Amino acid sequence: MSESKNLDGKNLTVAILGPGGIGGLLAGLLSRAGHRVICLAGEETVRTLRADGVRVRSGLYGDFRAGVETDTELREPVDACLVAVKHTALDAALERVPAEVLGDTLLVPFLNGVEHPAALRAHHRDDLVAPAVIRAESTRVAPGVIEHPSPFAEIDLTGDGVPRARLDALAAALGAAGPTTRVLEDEAAALWAKMSFLAPLALLTTRHALPLGDVRTRHREELTALVEETAAVSRACGGPADPAQALARYDAFPPQTKSSMQRDAEAGRPLELDAIGGALLRAAERHGIAVPVTTRLVGELRAAGH
Repeated sequence: MSESKNLDGKNLTVAILGPGGIGGLLAGLLSRAGHRVICLAGEETVRTLRADGVRVRSGLYGDFRAGVETDTELREPVDACLVAVKHTALDAALERVPAEVLGDTLLVPFLNGVEHPAALRAHHRDDLVAPAVIRAESTRVAPGVIEHPSPFAEIDLTGDGVPRARLDALAAALGAAGPTTRVLEDEAAALWAKMSFLAPLALLTTRHALPLGDVRTRHREELTALVEETAAVSRACGGPADPAQALARYDAFPPQTKSSMQRDAEAGRPLELDAIGGALLRAAERHGIAVPVTTRLVGELRAAGH
């Protein structure tokens, strides 16, 4: 990355590993903003993107088509590689970004959970792994076709030990392309802020096969207990811990809201149960925190074949 790119965030070359709901949305927005975008995917998706580009349907950003480059594997260092696959597909996806090719590339995972940065730092330089959290509902409805119905898209970018100029440059590019983007100093706090909200939502909507509105009314006691357990673990790991605020956020969401884990269960896809529920249990055990409701829910989901 040249010094000018470091400082102004313009004219970046960005690879998108996994152009699905989130990756495809970011690919489209960045390309439309004038950046060079290379989508890394399987052969069928590569063929579609070469022919048609990325098509985005968004109430916030409008409906548009954006041209992108595409390949099955990264063949040159880029300014940033956004990793937007599910945790269940991470190991296989990393084969598309060989360590010897990454060079000075900033590796930016948009994954659920809190354990993936360690896996990526085993694949790439510690000071070039910059975890990100995104808040947006976005779905790939067909290869290269993205629907973004939520009226927001917000990104928190972080990375302990990553040069601040690198983070600021990428944040500037993402923010100018559309999503509200901020750089946070504390990686653990940023990841646990997402985890402490996501885990109760994902586990309960999936376990009961109900949208959030039904969970928060019919299973209120269970939701409250799970939020309190998750907050205790988050606090021990250096993250935020405000159960009342979390419950208020759930209550403010549309009642038809479903978690991505629930949608994966409905579609028969592999679940990120270990990355979310399993990671929560492992963190609780490390810190000696009793989490009986979490333990039961994760056990029931595993027993159901998830």
